[in-house]
Amino acid sequence: MSIVQAQNLSHQYGSYQALDNVSFEIQEGQCFALLGPNGAGKTTFVKIMLGLQNPKSGSLNLFDQKAGIAEARAQIGYLPEKFSFYPYYKVKDTLEFHAAVSGISKSQSGGEIELAMQKLKITELANKKLSNLSKGQLQRVGIASLLLGNKRLLILDEPFSGLDPIGIKDLKDLLRELKKSNITLFINSHILSEVEPLCDHFGILNRGQLLVVGEKNQLLKGKSLEDYFSEIVQ
Repeated sequence: MSIVQAQNLSHQYGSYQALDNVSFEIQEGQCFALLGPNGAGKTTFVKIMLGLQNPKSGSLNLFDQKAGIAEARAQIGYLPEKFSFYPYYKVKDTLEFHAAVSGISKSQSGGEIELAMQKLKITELANKKLSNLSKGQLQRVGIASLLLGNKRLLILDEPFSGLDPIGIKDLKDLLRELKKSNITLFINSHILSEVEPLCDHFGILNRGQLLVVGEKNQLLKGKSLEDYFSEIVQ
């Protein structure tokens, strides 16, 4: 089943062509990486996925529904590059808020929050204010918030940013677990070495145009993702 369907998607900011006739699909359960240099159009694509931007032409459907409508948004979890929330909130308060927004009852949210904190190894931070956390710890709180509710698509914007080597390994292990649960992962990252072992499909954008898209092994043919990327984006 196609979770994401982009068809002839285009968008401009004045005379600047951010996306130019982009078409591809992401199937349920895939881990898909959208790659490209700065200014390639990745952020614009994510904004359209989240319903924050309407395309000038073409279409983007999520779960066979137009991106941005409430039914589609309810099935999406989004982690920005820099997770932020009210700095005076404690970690557990923050997760309780996200659980409520996700429509989880209070009787159910306690167990889900405890499990999410255990998976991200932040249980000991439960009563700490966000203002007292490091960037890496904040990132873990943000990822924990994605595990609340029955999300079918997780959009991760530079998820490895700010994490130490142990945090990166823990996140990779968690994402591999999520893949086994048939959750679809959409990763926007410039750290190609971290993306390569995780994602089974990827696309490369440059100057708004989709240069390649497909299954990782078929595209790479034994090359590293970094070498392949360098050859494609010149």
